[in-house]
This record gives sequence, structure tokens and C-alpha cells, in this order.
Amino acid sequence: MSDVDSGRDAYGRQAWSEAVNALASLSETGEIDVDDLERLAVAAYLIGEDEQCAAAFDRAHHACLTADDMDGAVRFAFWLGFTFMIRGDMAQAGGWLARAGRMVEEHDPVGSARGYLLIPAALQAIDSGDAATAEAHAAEASVLARAHGDGDLGAFATLARGQALTAMGDSATGVTFFDDVMLSVTSGDLSPIVAGIVYCAVIDECVGLLDVRRAAEWTDILSRWCEAQPDLVPYRGQCLVHRSQMLQLHGEWPAAEVEADEAIVRLTAPPHPALGLACYQRGELHRLRGELVEAEADYREANQHGYEPMPGLPLLRLAAGNIDAAAAGIARAMSESTAVRNRASILAAAVEILGAAGDHERGRTASAELEDIATEGEVPLLAAMAAHAAGAMLVAVGEPSAALPRLREAMEHWRELEMPYEGARTRVQIGLACHALGDVDSCALEHDAARAVFDELGARPEKERLDRLRSSRASEPSGRPAGLTRRECEVLRLVAAGRTNRQIGADLVISEHTVARHVQNIFAKLGVSSRAAATAFAYEHGLA
Repeated sequence: MSDVDSGRDAYGRQAWSEAVNALASLSETGEIDVDDLERLAVAAYLIGEDEQCAAAFDRAHHACLTADDMDGAVRFAFWLGFTFMIRGDMAQAGGWLARAGRMVEEHDPVGSARGYLLIPAALQAIDSGDAATAEAHAAEASVLARAHGDGDLGAFATLARGQALTAMGDSATGVTFFDDVMLSVTSGDLSPIVAGIVYCAVIDECVGLLDVRRAAEWTDILSRWCEAQPDLVPYRGQCLVHRSQMLQLHGEWPAAEVEADEAIVRLTAPPHPALGLACYQRGELHRLRGELVEAEADYREANQHGYEPMPGLPLLRLAAGNIDAAAAGIARAMSESTAVRNRASILAAAVEILGAAGDHERGRTASAELEDIATEGEVPLLAAMAAHAAGAMLVAVGEPSAALPRLREAMEHWRELEMPYEGARTRVQIGLACHALGDVDSCALEHDAARAVFDELGARPEKERLDRLRSSRASEPSGRPAGLTRRECEVLRLVAAGRTNRQIGADLVISEHTVARHVQNIFAKLGVSSRAAATAFAYEHGLA
């Protein structure tokens, strides 16, 4: 079999390294046509040989110029610019895309190539906040794709329209474009570079929209697509990050960490734009397990690679007991974050942090905004987050009867989504609401179930917090000494455990001001003037 036949056969089998070796050998003799140069460029890109890819696309571009094929020359100039852009080499990307634009103006090629130049323009418009212009560019590209039967351009256009509509706040319609373009991918109608780009972009959009069902489904399909091409390089790292995110949500934390670690290795050399996200994802796993030093290091590395560690960093401060820093960090993030795709997660964290800080007014405002976002689309995860946040705030402000329906709504969503950690956290709030209503048995059942999940997952911070909470809820001796109320006994136990007023407020989900009032009442009833004396009383009367 000749080199050309071997190269084409390997390309057809998606054996990219074999294809590169055979076609590169043919290229060295100079006896290679434009179609095979394109195959060589694509195969080289897919195994991470960026320089060889650029050289092959460059030769194909100049071959088309020599043959007076302006449409082909523009298309290859686009691919040179686009692949440089993906690599982050914006100077060369801009040069090639500008050249392609000038060729369109000067020669007015009759094919679909001009449509490809509308795609970077659409992406740039989205980045600059002009989603309407982006949608118009994408729609125009779609018309050209249909007119010339260009599936790759059509996929790019459909993807860009979905991204533009999502950026405009119409995620429900945007998602229909994502589903449409994914049908083209799974049917095998697209070239491999375009297929990989579409896979990653759609999954990233679904993750950003918190549409975990779609994200999980497409991530699984992308993983199988990558596994069928063992020497594939560009999409494996980002694919692993998304796999880690999905595994984390479903409670498979050890496997999620393995995927995050491998993603960081694959994305590090040379640094990939998704490296910051990979570091953040590993930091999240460390934070959830209580490995605070390691989480801090990962968040710092994520920031160094261009990914702001939000809302993980304020939640890390909360886990460490630094409520002031947590509240300041999340307040700043709320003031700056306007993108819908990040806003919901920041608001959910804000409700938790502001509740711990006793700032119930701003906490309820954040909860209401999260509710508004959730009602704009039918996304179960958003609905669950909003219901949990609303229920937790109602518990915090002393409205347990109103809290329970929202918390049970959240719990139902968590079960359907198979998200055990989030479900356990909602169970804790259900238990608190039941206890406030005097239903101690139901509280114990909910907290037992939650603790079992935290223990299985290795969620040490949540388990320890629940243990402290349960200790404070232990039954008091009959009659309760010195006329203390049930709540005052709870506060006294935590005082005796060495907790500060702020920490007690976070444990009992009440404000620091309320804790201070309880402490003053306790001192008055016990006839003491210090926390040490109150602690001694607690030990003497079996309250600690």
C-alpha cells in the first residue's frame, strides 16, 4: 500500500498518528494534493502536533492560491487563524483571520468560506457583551452553510446561535440549538476538529447553565468518543474536567479527584485555557472533604491560570470559621458577577454565608434573586438550589412551618438528580425545622440520614458541624436548671464547647446578635459574669 493510501486509510480509521506518519512522509516528497494536506493538518492537530498542523494548513492555503481557488484559500486561512486562537496565540490568529477577511473583500469567493469568518466575529461579539450582533452573525453563517451544504459551518453557526441566545438570557431557546448541533455530532456528519469543538462547547454551556442532566449525558458520549481515538489530545483534558464535575455531583468523589488530577497533567504542557478550571475543580473536592490547605493552594493556582475561584474561596473561608472574610468575598463577587451562568452558584453560596453571618436581610435578597433565575427556565438543579436557599433562610429567621415545603421540594429534586451531598445538606435543614416545631424524633431521623451520607462521602466539615449541632440538641435534664429555656441550653452547651458567638450563630443558624442576647440572659439566670463560670455551671449540671 502506498503512503497516500496508507494515510487515507489510517485517517478513515481515526488512527491519527498513523495518518500523520504516512501523510508527512508523502508531504516530504512534495507529491501531495490539497485534500491530503488537509487530512495531514487535521490529524496533526488531533495528536497535538500544532506546528505540523499549521505547516500543512499553510501549504494547503498557498496551493489554493496557486490554483486560483479563493474559496479554499479563505477556508484554510480561517483554520490557521482559528487553531491559533484555540491555542491562545492571538497575534498569529488575528493575522490569519485578517488576511482571510481581505481576501473575501478583494475576491468575493462564491463558496461558503466567507461564512466561517462570521464565527470568530460572533464569538468576539459575545465576549464584548453584544449577543444580539453575535446572533445575527451566526444566523447569516447558517444561511451560507445551508446554501452550500457545508455541515461544519452549519454546526459552528448553530452552536454560536445557541451561545448568543443563552448570553441574551434566553437559555430555553439556546438549549434547543445545542441539542440540534449535537445531533450533527453524534451522527458522524462533522469533521473531527469541529466535532471536538462542539462537544466541549456544548458541555461547557450546559455546565454553566447548571443543566447537569444534559451535561452528564454529553460528557459520557464525549468520553466514549475520546476513548475510541487513543492518540487524541486536544479534547481529553477538558473532557476529564467535565467528567470530574459530574462525578462530584453524583457523590463519586475519589473518582472525581482522579479525573481532575489527570486533567491537570494533560492541560499543563502547554498550558490550556481549561487549566484554571481543572485546578478549581480539584480545589472544590479538597474543600468538601475539609482539606483546607490543599484547597487554598488549588484556588490560588486556578487564579494564576485565569479562573477566579468563586464561590469556592469564600466558602473555604466559611469552613475555616472566618465569616467576615467569607462575607466580604461573596459580597464582592455578587457585585461584580453579572453573567447568568455564574450568578446562580454565587447567590446560593451567598445565602449560606450571609445566613452564617446573621445578615438575613441580604441573605433573603440573594435567595429571592436565585428564585427569579430558577423560574426563568425549567432546570431541576436551579429549582433545587432556589428551594434549598429559600427554606434555609426561612429556618434562619424562625419560620419553620413555611420552610418545610420548600426544603422538601429541594429534597425531591436532589433525589431525582442523584446528588447525595446536596440532599444531605437539605436534610440537615429539614431536621432543624422539625426541631423548631417540637418534632424531635423527625429531627433525629433526618440528621441520622444526613450524617450517614456525610460519613460515606468523607464530607468532614459538614459531619463535624452536624455533630456539634446534635450535641447542642441533646435532651436537657428534666425541668432544665436555673429556668433556662431549651434554646438557652443549646447556646450554653456550645459556649461550654469553646465556640464564639459567631460560631454558635452559624451552628444554630441564628444571628450573632441573637446569640449575644441569649448569652446575656444565661448569665443573668445563672448569676455569673463570664463564659468560664457559665461553662463550669454547664459541666456541673450535665449540660456539656
